[in-house]
Amino acid sequence: MRKFWLLFAQATTIGLAVLFVIHTLKPALLPTAARGGVVTLYEDDKPETTGELPNVGFSHAAKKVMPAVVNIFTTSAVKQQTHPFMNDPRFKFFFGDDFEDNTAQQNSSLGSGVLVSHDGYILTNHHVVESADQIEVAFADGRKAKGHIIGTDPETDLAVLKVDIGNDLPAITFAGSEAAHVGDIVLAVGNPFGVGQTVTMGIVSALKRNHLGLNTFENFIQTDAAINPGNSGGALADVEGNLLGINSAIYSPNGGSLGIGFAIPVSTAKKIMEQIIQNGSVTRGWIGVAVQDITPELAESFKLNDTHGVLISEVMRGSPADKSNIKPGDILVSISDHTLTDSTAMLETISALVPGNTVSLKLLRNQTPIFLEIKVGKRPKPKTTD
Repeated sequence: MRKFWLLFAQATTIGLAVLFVIHTLKPALLPTAARGGVVTLYEDDKPETTGELPNVGFSHAAKKVMPAVVNIFTTSAVKQQTHPFMNDPRFKFFFGDDFEDNTAQQNSSLGSGVLVSHDGYILTNHHVVESADQIEVAFADGRKAKGHIIGTDPETDLAVLKVDIGNDLPAITFAGSEAAHVGDIVLAVGNPFGVGQTVTMGIVSALKRNHLGLNTFENFIQTDAAINPGNSGGALADVEGNLLGINSAIYSPNGGSLGIGFAIPVSTAKKIMEQIIQNGSVTRGWIGVAVQDITPELAESFKLNDTHGVLISEVMRGSPADKSNIKPGDILVSISDHTLTDSTAMLETISALVPGNTVSLKLLRNQTPIFLEIKVGKRPKPKTTD
């Protein structure tokens, strides 16, 4: 029996030695389970493909949007005076007008626009075409045409152009007024830095951004899709290729995209565009007051229960508010039963009123509710700086 165990021990030792040598020098000869340290992988049991990858991108949306986005090139003449005495009347008396300096420098800029009709109406930003002497529109198919301004609205930074090169232009499709939601994937199409038509992708980061100091009327879609100089006036589209907004501005200390861009919603753009095409301008209601939001501190000071409404800080002389006996220090609570939450809501509500109509206002004066009738005026055009 002892001899048997001795032979068994010798055989086991030799076997283990052989296994060790094979494991060290030729591990591939061993079964998978004997190798150790190997992770079993599980592959999806799919039929063989033809070699074509599935379409997981947004090329279908880009193909729909890109033909409707145009590049806009503008030029303007800026007179320069090189001699300090050119405007001196005594200089002109002795030397005449032959020395008048008419030197002018051509300033050029670029932007983008969106075709909104088959017969050539284009939506873009006011700042893209502001002060332009000549406008050239370049289409995605290589065609070029002269553009002329139908009208602009500086207070929303929108403008409408027209080109006359036919009635078969590739107009974009508008999305619904409430189509944008935070988190939706969006495409920004334009001509950044003049490199040519470019498509970038991002998401809707926020809605109804205001108090940014960019425009008088602000209701921006915020996106992290890359928007750079030259993208202004271009399209912000959904994944179906429908227009969600007009790219307008970016937040950037150096002029480059930092992932905070702003687009004017299609609902706003459509209303402004229709007024401009019909009337050549935008008409808004006006009562002639300056206001400020009610902070918790102001609410406590005026002994208010909440911060709803706006504080009237100034009443313009001769304005509808002045004629209706509205006074600085009044709290404007509602307009025609529309409760006001802040100054933005007030501005939007009044601007939507029809000039000439009479509306009712509810105010608080010394904590006492008062009701007034006011005839709505027409909002004056914003002053332009030369």
